[in-house]
Amino acid sequence: MDLVVGVPRHPAPGETLIGSDYVTHPGGKGANQAVAAARLGAEVRFVGRVGSDAFGAELKESLEADAVDVTHLGVSKGSSGVAFIQVDERGQNSIVVSPGANFAVTTADLADEAFDGSAALVLQLEVPLEVVLAAARKARLLGMAVILNLAPAERLTKVQLQDVTHLLVNEYEAGLLLGTPSFTVTADAEAAAKRLLELAPHVVITLGERGAAWAC
Repeated sequence: MDLVVGVPRHPAPGETLIGSDYVTHPGGKGANQAVAAARLGAEVRFVGRVGSDAFGAELKESLEADAVDVTHLGVSKGSSGVAFIQVDERGQNSIVVSPGANFAVTTADLADEAFDGSAALVLQLEVPLEVVLAAARKARLLGMAVILNLAPAERLTKVQLQDVTHLLVNEYEAGLLLGTPSFTVTADAEAAAKRLLELAPHVVITLGERGAAWAC
């Protein structure tokens, strides 16, 4: 669940600012991916966990409202994942994520039925890495496309990415993988995308208002 507050600017260390009233929005990278795919007409199953709190029930309902299959959405005792988001007057944000039930997801949650008949698996890194890699391996053995949004950013190796068919990164994440500053990616995103083909057969670098660069 995203808890969002507007601020005139981001506070300095030790500083207290008065912000706007906060608002809540269902979120989480995995849920956002699932809802986006469903709204584009895909038949979507969601694998993950929410907490036993009120946010958990609301998050489940929000997925169901967009026709996402939540048969494989588990419930863990305790809190759901929460993102605390500050947005300044220029639209720049800063985010702190409390993982909650997201970090309770294990390989035991990767039920065979969740993968049966599927064409693609879409992943991100807001659940434990070992679960992400296990899901990718399982999907590839079934002949599925495996799409990984490398966020929150983590520098993964070629071995760790061996089952990823489509790697989706922003400029910062691309720079992290390439060992270069993000501004060099921005300067020539097409070249950066081609370099990343060493890690995955299809690469997309998102560029904000400039669109995206794709290499394959």
